[in-house]
Amino acid sequence: MRYINTLQEGETIRNIYLCKGKRSAETRNGKPYDNLLLQDKTGTLDGKVWDPNSGGIADYDEMDFIECYGEVTSYNNNLQLNIKQIRKAQEGEYVAADYMPTTEKSPDSMYEELLGYISQIDNSYLRQAVEYYFVNDEAFVRKFKGHSAAKSVHHGFAGGLLEHTLSVVKLCEYMVGAYPILSKDLLYAAAICHDIGKTVELSAFPENDYTDDGQLLGHIVIGVEMVSDAVRTIPDFPDKLASELKHCIVAHHGELEYGSPKKPALAEALALNFADCTDAKMQTLTEIFKDKNSNDWLGYNRLFESNLRKTSV
Repeated sequence: MRYINTLQEGETIRNIYLCKGKRSAETRNGKPYDNLLLQDKTGTLDGKVWDPNSGGIADYDEMDFIECYGEVTSYNNNLQLNIKQIRKAQEGEYVAADYMPTTEKSPDSMYEELLGYISQIDNSYLRQAVEYYFVNDEAFVRKFKGHSAAKSVHHGFAGGLLEHTLSVVKLCEYMVGAYPILSKDLLYAAAICHDIGKTVELSAFPENDYTDDGQLLGHIVIGVEMVSDAVRTIPDFPDKLASELKHCIVAHHGELEYGSPKKPALAEALALNFADCTDAKMQTLTEIFKDKNSNDWLGYNRLFESNLRKTSV
């Protein structure tokens, strides 16, 4: 098995990868070719099939495991595979776990840490709302521990949702200590629940793609619905507190153009937005710089609106 993160420019390889994406296109001269997105547990790699009608290219579809033969090249400072032969792999030729990117941290340890923050929520209504899913719903817990936080961009790996959520809670912990205006209980509850809708928005690996509800509703709306379901099971849950909790989730992307139906109107909602954005961007940088062994400029990045490189020390 040659993992994607070990490939070097100039190599000729033959290896099995998951065909995560497949799109047909044409060159400027009207010649057809295929764009592939290949995946293993270490990351993804662009693949190009410049002669898709060649006899060496067997029939295959997205989400198939395919054996690729080709040359590793570089384009715009990113590796890609120019593929000359493709064969659809058969069961027994690959181990599925080798193709699912996973967190490098222990999911069980992270979840125990998250439960520790839940126990610090003193408000009984908020604690019960969080425990509705994170303590009492075993199916949700299993799904949450193994789910990704995104299709791409940041934390797009098994366990990524848990890793991201815990990081956001830790950033909120700092802000609670630094700024007394913040309600610890509300902010912790909102931080823990802010992305629970992603367990419905995205399918499980290896697909890790948007579901129908993900396309039609999105994780913010789904998350608010899930919190509403929890709140309705708790007798005498204060209406104002329920609205404040849901507002934090509704506004956690911060801006209308980023998908939040409302901009933050509470200090806790603003703090959650800052924590979510900080962790998402720092993890994105981590993934961009991962396995980069040089300090060369990487080129313009649309997310950061800047050319990027690693520091020299």
